[in-house]
Amino acid sequence: MTGGESVPVREITLAVDGIRLSGLLAEPPHTDPKAVVVAVHGGGMRAGYFDSRVRPGLSLLTLGAELGYTVLSLDRPGYGASAARLPAGQRLVEQAATLHGALADFARCRPVGAGCFLVAHSNGGKLALAAAAHEDVGDTLLGVDISGLGHRLAVDPEQLPGRDGTDGRGAWQRHWGPLRLYPPGAFRRGRSLVAPVPEREAQEGPSWPERYPGIAARVRVPVRFTFAEHEQWWRHDDESVADLAGHLRGALRVEVARQPHAGHNISLGWAARTYHLRALAFLEECLLARDTAVQGGPARRAGGFFPPELDRDTEHGALMVNSR
Repeated sequence: MTGGESVPVREITLAVDGIRLSGLLAEPPHTDPKAVVVAVHGGGMRAGYFDSRVRPGLSLLTLGAELGYTVLSLDRPGYGASAARLPAGQRLVEQAATLHGALADFARCRPVGAGCFLVAHSNGGKLALAAAAHEDVGDTLLGVDISGLGHRLAVDPEQLPGRDGTDGRGAWQRHWGPLRLYPPGAFRRGRSLVAPVPEREAQEGPSWPERYPGIAARVRVPVRFTFAEHEQWWRHDDESVADLAGHLRGALRVEVARQPHAGHNISLGWAARTYHLRALAFLEECLLARDTAVQGGPARRAGGFFPPELDRDTEHGALMVNSR
């Protein structure tokens, strides 16, 4: 358990197909959750990326729990407890299947509210989109909020983290941006979160611009992207952003936001609370659309993240109307 705020955060382990996924869990103290926020870290980090304690209020886990959500931050396959079993990690499609299985395991013994909402960073955003594109996702996925990920690289592929066992020339600056964006203690805390990028993840990294259109075309849930003011890994000019959103032609809603006063690692900086509040506001809007959907629409389809017996509240139709 970590301390320093009103909501306790404890360690958790989920199992799927013999793989143990470690993570952190925060739950509302006095009520069942409105939904489950699943936080998915980026490359070379750990689940604690979303639990910054260098200043009160920066942790997504405690903030989400205080607002009535269960927040589950997982170490992706190849990180944390699964690293010994998966030293080379998993390819993206395998990670998506593992995540689905782990969340189904989680839901068997805990209340899940209206469903699951993914908050993902950087390479974790690739997993979030792949999970949302999964054919069996069902309607238990409420939406996806992604920071630090685009589809057009702003660097040469050879400079991506993890290739050849190195972090690339100038990678530190691209990860963090100006030092003033982070409170004292953030870099010391960041060092404790760093982990090797698994080989398979590093190998797949350069192919993301080519793979993104196919994955995006299968996503049906609301999606929100956030680009930090000082994002340096991905292009986020107006033309690139328009093309990024355009590939999500089947998504119920697409938003692209800018986060001022932030570098790539938003959730470790001064802007963490602001970004987390905006991500949770997007979730609130997804829930609002679900709750006010016209009655008598098609029944919600069982499956996806949670077991069929937990797929409840079938009177609502679509989660969102297309607002683009």
